[in-house]
Amino acid sequence: MVGGAGALALAGCTTTQNGGDGGDGGSDDGLAGEVNIAGSSTVFPLSTRMSELFREDHPDVAFNIQSTGSGGGFQNHFCPGNTDFNNASRPIKPEEEDLCADNKVEPVELQVATDALTVIVNNDADWIDCITVEDLEAIWSGDSPPSMWSDVNSDWPDEEFALFGPTEASGTFDYFLEAIIGEEGTHRQDHQATEQDRTIIQGVQESPYAMGYLGFAYYSENTDAVKALAIDDGEGCVEPSLETAKAGDYTPLARPLFTYPAKSALAEEHIAEFARFWIENSSSREIVANDVGYVPLDDTQQSEQMDTLEAAIEEAQG
Repeated sequence: MVGGAGALALAGCTTTQNGGDGGDGGSDDGLAGEVNIAGSSTVFPLSTRMSELFREDHPDVAFNIQSTGSGGGFQNHFCPGNTDFNNASRPIKPEEEDLCADNKVEPVELQVATDALTVIVNNDADWIDCITVEDLEAIWSGDSPPSMWSDVNSDWPDEEFALFGPTEASGTFDYFLEAIIGEEGTHRQDHQATEQDRTIIQGVQESPYAMGYLGFAYYSENTDAVKALAIDDGEGCVEPSLETAKAGDYTPLARPLFTYPAKSALAEEHIAEFARFWIENSSSREIVANDVGYVPLDDTQQSEQMDTLEAAIEEAQG
């Protein structure tokens, strides 16, 4: 489903240089410069795809996009003033806003899609197709975490869990913690943590008693490699999909995805134009859903985000 963008997304970093694969010659509008983006591994494939499409008309604009995790991006790249955008799979935290303010960086929050955070198991896990929120909490909570499947459900195997997931720097980690375990709870620390979603896929694929969680786009391009679990929040089992996330049925794991340009960076015309391009296409089913694997914004959401962006550009360039 993800195609070319997916290959870059799994790599975790992409750089395009002027005169590279974006076209045979320079653009005739004089748009040129570099765009530096860090942050969420979940938003990474979407930002990569948008940059590829943008460079088809503006090959003199180069992109450096890193998958660092939402928190890692804010802490180490964006708030210190080293990147123009930070992708995030959850809203910016107050302490991150404070760090940005200390460095005179003003983030502009833009929603760019909706995700269906996906829980995956090995294809041979024939004892489970749906899991309750309560069982997910029991498995992943740091409060007396179970070691074996049968510790949670006696019908499940007497086999140890092999758990794979994101690091604490990830917005996916933060969202899962809040949605499944609760803000006052703790996430178990003995899972194999990584910012590389392909490592989560591979770990679950290779371990018969594994479980992991990650963004829907990464699952959608690996549907033959692992199995996604339906989620039962008390209203019945609902499978992760673009349709169930858009309809609001996939609760509590449907979530908004963001990018945060720095307002000062929008003073640069090539950065402002890329931000406009991204939001203009955030309602595109072909790009957001078919190319990448997320739920596009509806027209009202897209218009609201564009109003926010245009106000920020006007202030930055005024």
